[in-house]
Amino acid sequence: MNLVGGGSRNDLLCRLAADAIGRPVVAGPVEATAIGNLLVQARSIGLIDGGLTALRRIVRESQPLKRYEPRARVDASADFVSPR
Repeated sequence: MNLVGGGSRNDLLCRLAADAIGRPVVAGPVEATAIGNLLVQARSIGLIDGGLTALRRIVRESQPLKRYEPRARVDASADFVSPR
């Protein structure tokens, strides 16, 4: 899962998302909307070439991204002792 925008700065949110879906989360870039807008405009006036794959490569190579791996799931109910 890719998490972009302001929420990508929140380590807890990214960690919980990875754990909840059981898949890696890649966080960043924070200013995804502005970067996407800039790239599309640059492509439209001929400063850069390529389609979506090329634009994504530019973002990957120019923006810090952080990867969160899911942690092993623990069944919390296994430790639950019912009251008498």
